[in-house]
Amino acid sequence: MTRTNPDSCPGVLRLHQAADGPLARIRLPGGRLEPGQLQVLAQAAAELGDGNIELTSRGNVQLRQMHDAAALSERLAGAGLLPSRTHERVRNIVASPLSGRIGGLSDVHGLVPVLDTGLQAAARLAELPGRVLFTLDDGRGDISGLAGDIGVHATGADEFALVLAGRDTGIRISPADAVQVMLAAAHGFLDLGSGQWRLHEVDDGVRRLIEILGLSPGPDRLEFGAAQDIPIGWLDQNNGLVSLGAAVRLGSLPARTAEFIAAIEHPIFITPWRSLVITDLAEWPAEQVVRVLAPMGLIFDANSPWLQVR
Repeated sequence: MTRTNPDSCPGVLRLHQAADGPLARIRLPGGRLEPGQLQVLAQAAAELGDGNIELTSRGNVQLRQMHDAAALSERLAGAGLLPSRTHERVRNIVASPLSGRIGGLSDVHGLVPVLDTGLQAAARLAELPGRVLFTLDDGRGDISGLAGDIGVHATGADEFALVLAGRDTGIRISPADAVQVMLAAAHGFLDLGSGQWRLHEVDDGVRRLIEILGLSPGPDRLEFGAAQDIPIGWLDQNNGLVSLGAAVRLGSLPARTAEFIAAIEHPIFITPWRSLVITDLAEWPAEQVVRVLAPMGLIFDANSPWLQVR
C-alpha cells in the first residue's frame, strides 16, 4: 500500500490545526519526564494553551490551543524536550513503564536513551514517518501488544526477541546488539518503503526487512496479547521503595495538578494507557502524595469505572 497523502503527524515545530486550535505533540522517549520538565509543560499549558496536558496512547503528551509556537519551542528546548529540530517527530519510543523497578525479565529503560541518541545521530532517519513506533518490552508483555513497527521483547535477562510489525520474528539478539539492530531495521524500512507510514503496510515487509538485516529466524514464536493491566495504585518496587500509578480522567491532566506532581521531585513515566507512574517514593511520602492528588482527580483505584473509559 502506498500513501499519497503527506505525513501530517504533528510535533512541536509543525503544529496540527485541530478543531479547537493549534495542537503540539511532544515526544517523550520511554515516557520519562523529569520533574522540571513536567513543570515546564504545565506552565506552557497554562500560559500558552488551554490549561491542560493531554496524554496520548504512545506515552507522549499534547498541548492544545497553542497561540505562540515560537515561545513553546523555546521553552521545550530549554527543558531538554526538543533535543533535535530535524528528528523531533520520529522519536516515538515506548517502553515497559515499570521496567527495572517491578517485575520484568530485563531492564529496558537503559536502552531508551541509546536508541533515541542513535535515531538523532542518523541524518537519514529524520525521513521516517512520524507514525513509526519503536517498542521496548521487558518481557511482561505490556508493550509488544501495542503493534509497534520495530521493537525488542525480553525473553530472558540476556536475550531479546526481535519484533517487527507487532509480531515475533523468531530472531533472538543480545542486549548489546538490540539498539543497533533496531536502527538497522529503521534504515531497512526506508529502503523498502515507497511512501508507507507503517511497516505492516509494506508488501511482504517483514520478510523483506529480515533479508536486509541478514538475520536468521529460529523456530520459536511468542504471541502478544492486546490487553494489559494498567499499573494503577500502590506498586511495591523491587528495592523496597514505592511507585504510584495514577489514571488521568479522559487523559487530560490539568496544569495545576501537573505542578503538584512536579513538586514531588521524583521521576514520572507517562504510559501508553493515558496514565502516569510516579516512582522511587518512600512509604510515608507516597501516602501523602495519594492524600493530596486523589482529591485533585487522579485515580489510584484500579477498580475505578474511569478506567473503562477510552
